[in-house]
Amino acid sequence: MSALNRSISFNRTASFNRRTLVGIPSPKVNHHNRFGCVFLKLQVIVIIGFVISFFVAVGGGYRFVLPSLSHAFFHSQALFSDRSNGSVGKCDVFDGSWVQVQGYPLYDAKECPFVEQGFDCLGNGRSDRDYLSWRWKPKSCEIPRFDVRGVLEMLRSKRVVFVGDSMSRTQWESLICMLMAGVDDKRSVYEVNQNKITKRIRFLGVRFSAFNFTIEFFRSVFLVQHGRMPKHAPKRVKSTLLLDKLDDISDHWVDSDILIFNTGHWWVPSKLFDMGCYFQVGSSLKLGMPIPAAFKIALETWASWVEKEINRNKTRIFFRTFEPSHWSDQTRRTCNVTQYPTLEINERDQTLFSDTVLEVVKNVTVPINVLHVTSMSAFRSDAHVGNWSDNPSIQDCSHWCLPGVPDMWNEIILSQLFTEYEVPFQQMESFSKFSYFLILSLTFSWEHMT
Repeated sequence: MSALNRSISFNRTASFNRRTLVGIPSPKVNHHNRFGCVFLKLQVIVIIGFVISFFVAVGGGYRFVLPSLSHAFFHSQALFSDRSNGSVGKCDVFDGSWVQVQGYPLYDAKECPFVEQGFDCLGNGRSDRDYLSWRWKPKSCEIPRFDVRGVLEMLRSKRVVFVGDSMSRTQWESLICMLMAGVDDKRSVYEVNQNKITKRIRFLGVRFSAFNFTIEFFRSVFLVQHGRMPKHAPKRVKSTLLLDKLDDISDHWVDSDILIFNTGHWWVPSKLFDMGCYFQVGSSLKLGMPIPAAFKIALETWASWVEKEINRNKTRIFFRTFEPSHWSDQTRRTCNVTQYPTLEINERDQTLFSDTVLEVVKNVTVPINVLHVTSMSAFRSDAHVGNWSDNPSIQDCSHWCLPGVPDMWNEIILSQLFTEYEVPFQQMESFSKFSYFLILSLTFSWEHMT
């Protein structure tokens, strides 16, 4: 009721109170108008009740059917909400530091059958647990805390594919274990071919049947095809890397919703030239081509495949940059796993491979999210397998313990995916605003009729 109407009503009441009741005749009652007014009020009540019930049901559906998802999505906006640095766009989530927090790790490797024994450092005898409690904190924003139920709902009916080397497989195992912690019936999570998790299998796929999605891994250490020895090649040539042809299993990567690539650790002389493997483009053998040049050609081949084969309306693509190892010398035979993260990183940790990834990706028209983990991973000299593998006689300062650093890579991916899939929630928010104003208008009309 408007201020003017309230003023008029008050004045009439005040005037009435000052008048004597004697001599005032009884008012005449128009029964027809009275019942018509009552009927109209009942109609308005029914309409308001229907509208409120409808929107409560719709809101309740989002709120109670997908509670974790809605909570996690709106929480994920924190990743981009801090504008203190003056930037209008997203903050650089990879510019930050590692901080110790409570609530980590996110899972227990002993309770996840998809962690390779060689990556379960605690299970293999590592006694200190400090390396498990570190979380990456960007300077200008916050990465939302992992909400397992929200992620499970977000991934419902989707296909997640990892492509790359053993580092990619470690990240694949990490994501499965992170999500499995939120599944009540662990038997509903299984490898589709009943395979044991091993580096010797080119394809591994784990299905979360209760949520109708799969997380798959394809082993493709170079991303391009491995060829046979060409005719009339020098004796030192045993095989070639076909830099202009993507891996022959690439057809299996196409129909995916989330596609995560990496390559880098096999692009070294010990995995190439020392094994008699040289580069080839078309029918031409490139015996003198340096590894960085070959790496760039291979990435350009991958980029061309992305442009041609990927449905940009369906598939979200990520490319993880090269993460440094922490060997003590150039022989890669000894390493010293520290108790805490290192405080400083040096220039050698900014690898040419990562720079090449950034250079190639910026020329691709299909949207690609680069996971620039090079610097953030360089701090974690404390998180490698070291002597705590299934073969303690061989040290390992390339691979990571699980739980560990790959969990944080996955948290960053998932926070970005929540933003990618935000449209339904924006629509829901607009829907709620519309319902609010509709109910407000009906209420205003009701006040005028009364």
